Amino acid sequence: MRPAVKVELASQRKLRERNKISYRFAHWPIWIWVFFIAPGPLTFDLFERGFDWRMAVWLSVVLAGTGIAGLRGRLPGVEPRPYILRFTEDRPNPLYRRVCYTFAWSAVAVFAVLNWTGLAIAITTGKWYLRQLYEYGYFPLAAAVWIAGALGWLPRVKSSTKGEGHERRYFYGSVWAVCVAQPVLGVLWKALARSRTADVISFVTFTGILALFGYFARRGWLPRTRPIVPGESAISD
Repeated sequence: MRPAVKVELASQRKLRERNKISYRFAHWPIWIWVFFIAPGPLTFDLFERGFDWRMAVWLSVVLAGTGIAGLRGRLPGVEPRPYILRFTEDRPNPLYRRVCYTFAWSAVAVFAVLNWTGLAIAITTGKWYLRQLYEYGYFPLAAAVWIAGALGWLPRVKSSTKGEGHERRYFYGSVWAVCVAQPVLGVLWKALARSRTADVISFVTFTGILALFGYFARRGWLPRTRPIVPGESAISD
């Protein structure tokens, strides 16, 4: 019988001793984006009004900070060589990984929660309060995620890398769901005239994509969402 969840055997994963320069550069923009959107209200203004001097200043800070961290090999995926080679090894999770993935979880979760809440309120009341949600709700929610990360309560942010073979699938499953649902929601926002019907369509579509991709990730049908059976050396991406 075929397993309900697709898995990967660690012994079948190709090992690499070092990360190629192209691989390292490909991961840098990911962390630029993660830290650039960390000030949620500023990001809201970016999509509502466009790029301005505040974003330029903050982007410069992020470019400098992530660039220095990348040159020192202190960004996940930008290290000279992979940090995790064996998924069963109880190895300390470096501070830079814990910080980066904490902010990545914040970027994944908080924007989706606020946008979903804004849609739900708009459908219920007929009014939009999305700006207020970002102004008053973003940092409390983000702070809760940051605290959870500091306490090691989030996948990939724990003090040990021992559970990486399973924790990575929760992270990438969430990334897949949100990175598909958010752009689709943005397209619907631009394409549909503002009405209760349009809000319902957007809400159902947004919720449906999150649920659908969550299901796909749970079954291991998406890249990097298959649990890795430990026991052999394997590279963590």
